[in-house]
Amino acid sequence: MWRGVVAITLLGLPAVHTPSAGPDTTAPGVITVREHVRHQEIDGFGISQAFRRNELLRALPEDRQREILDLWFDRAKGAGFSILRLGIGSSPAGSPYDHMVSIQPEDPGGPDAPPRYVWDGDDNSQVWVARAAKEYGVRRFVADAWSAPGYMKENGDDKNGGALKPEWRTAYARYLAQYTRFYAREGIRITDLGFTNEPDFTATYASMRFTPAEAAAFAKILGPIAKGVNLVCCDSFGWKEAKAYSAAVEADPEARRWVRTHTGHTYASPVDGPLPTTRRTWMSEWNPNGDTWDERWDDGGGYDGMAIASAVHDALTLGDVSGYVYWLGASRGATRALLQIDETTRTYHVSKRLWALAAYSRFIRPGAVRLDASATDPSLKVSAFRNTDGSRVVEILNTGTSPVTWSDVRGQATTYVTDEAHDLAKSEVTGRAVTLAPRSLTTVVVRG
Repeated sequence: MWRGVVAITLLGLPAVHTPSAGPDTTAPGVITVREHVRHQEIDGFGISQAFRRNELLRALPEDRQREILDLWFDRAKGAGFSILRLGIGSSPAGSPYDHMVSIQPEDPGGPDAPPRYVWDGDDNSQVWVARAAKEYGVRRFVADAWSAPGYMKENGDDKNGGALKPEWRTAYARYLAQYTRFYAREGIRITDLGFTNEPDFTATYASMRFTPAEAAAFAKILGPIAKGVNLVCCDSFGWKEAKAYSAAVEADPEARRWVRTHTGHTYASPVDGPLPTTRRTWMSEWNPNGDTWDERWDDGGGYDGMAIASAVHDALTLGDVSGYVYWLGASRGATRALLQIDETTRTYHVSKRLWALAAYSRFIRPGAVRLDASATDPSLKVSAFRNTDGSRVVEILNTGTSPVTWSDVRGQATTYVTDEAHDLAKSEVTGRAVTLAPRSLTTVVVRG
């Protein structure tokens, strides 16, 4: 049986070519990590839990709540996510797990009238989850608005698209800033604030339209009002489409001053290259299309664990993203969330999508820097990172159907394998050789 062999350049050491075993030897594949060639700094990986999904979690028994929180945020038991994205409400609560509660559900009497804000300290259980995440060490909290309240919009509805009325722009900016102050009152610092979600897509749920020029103009209004919070923009519904928004912000020096992170989704188009900015960029929302609940790692359905691992790899290496935020952490029914909550049995199910993300998020920590990495074997997707503690992380997704051997691992290394049968299965490297199983994701952590 043919066995491919991989050698690697790591920590400035030369690649060593080791002959393959067996009579059908071909030229060995080579992974090269160029530690002196550095790319983007990593902000982290995370989840969204908007549209009242947290109420599903809170309705579970306490022991199951804790198990799910561990799966999300614990670095030993789960993914160790470092980003939590919250939804800013735009209307009174509708049907369960639909709309979010607004902090100003009624028109106070016009854009210049004194605002009449309301706050219940809970925000559809988002405060509860945010506090729990903070206990695990999460420090990056992103608040994003799908829409302004309906009375601020031209269509009079928080749903079905519609544009923000020009006379309400300042009032809307103050509304968003007040949301961050309410969270500060609860002990949660909103670090990043977004004023639009998929501004180029009209949805039957909460949605609002902005052109790229309008988004850049509004950033100049919100920035001075929400000082101390990083502005994110513009969460277009496709990565290709997001480029127009980034270009508009970059073309306006004042808008560029305030927008610190450029964001895009990948529903309409996948990550195919960097956004046109030197600022940080995030893939801030996505899950794959599908109409069933799928827990598998590799079934070819397009929303299994392998599909997610591949998407994360592409975002990091093709898009140079600093952050990756998945939609959603948990939901119900035929969801493509990481977890499925069963309201009838009051339990939950875990998909391999969670472990695909965990392979990156648990080990590649905020502040890490992506290193240049490549593989001559086309079946291997490789990325590499250096954490602030000096550890190096090499992520290797073997998309092929044959095992490949990395034959020259240097330093004290540990592998974590994720595939159909394993969820970050740990193994110490001995003899400098690591076998990369077919259709698997192997995380190699090198210390010393």
